[in-house]
Amino acid sequence: MKSVIVIPARYASSRYPGKPLAELTLPDGSRKSLIRLSWEAACQVEGPDAVFVATDDDRIRQAAEAFGAQVIMTTPEARNGTERCAEALANAGLAADVIVNLQGDAPLTPPWFVEALLAEMARQPQVGMATPVLRCDPVTYGHFVEDRKAGRVGGTTAVFDAAGDALYFSKEVVPYVDPGKLPDPVPVFHHVGVYAYRPEALNAYLGWAPGPLESLEGLEQLRFLENGHKVRCVEVDGRGRVFWELNNPGDVARIETVLKEQAQ
Repeated sequence: MKSVIVIPARYASSRYPGKPLAELTLPDGSRKSLIRLSWEAACQVEGPDAVFVATDDDRIRQAAEAFGAQVIMTTPEARNGTERCAEALANAGLAADVIVNLQGDAPLTPPWFVEALLAEMARQPQVGMATPVLRCDPVTYGHFVEDRKAGRVGGTTAVFDAAGDALYFSKEVVPYVDPGKLPDPVPVFHHVGVYAYRPEALNAYLGWAPGPLESLEGLEQLRFLENGHKVRCVEVDGRGRVFWELNNPGDVARIETVLKEQAQ
């Protein structure tokens, strides 16, 4: 099974303009851009035949090529990472059985998260799209609740059926949990912003208009559900790592703290 990783990256972000080029301080005091850290995380995954950065911005292209990444240029019209991956597939003529979308704001993504998706796609040829979910620990759950109370958009949560197919994704914390009775284990799953698609699913996506749920939540994967396309949720093990995406400027400090803890 031939697979490639595409890292979609855009400069214009309403919540954090220029986010891919934001620099983070590493434990040794050096600094690297978010897009470089995400590319390095992608390069640690075993199995894919190639890793690409897909962008419509020359500043990101120049930065990515400077640290050795292969870049595919896309149009500014791409409304989200899935559309940008679909454009990259077409523009570069990529011949792959599975295309992985590893978003450029997730440098803490462990390689085994992506490897679990590839294994699921290899085992289940009927699955057209898969994405990882991670059971929240009490600390991450607390961050989710804290962000929502403060009016910030933090991570995304997922609920799925007994077969593992998604029922819904939301920026709210779902399912609801009585704050005074937090079960162990926590029954809330953090949706990890990584997707594996078969080319047919990715191409179909471009033919669908954004639906009301996608527009309200701002979650691209809901377009699949709104059009009756199943999304397989693959539960992954954090192995003690804290996973967090860089959604807001305040997340820089959170990610730098995790990087420091991982280096100890």
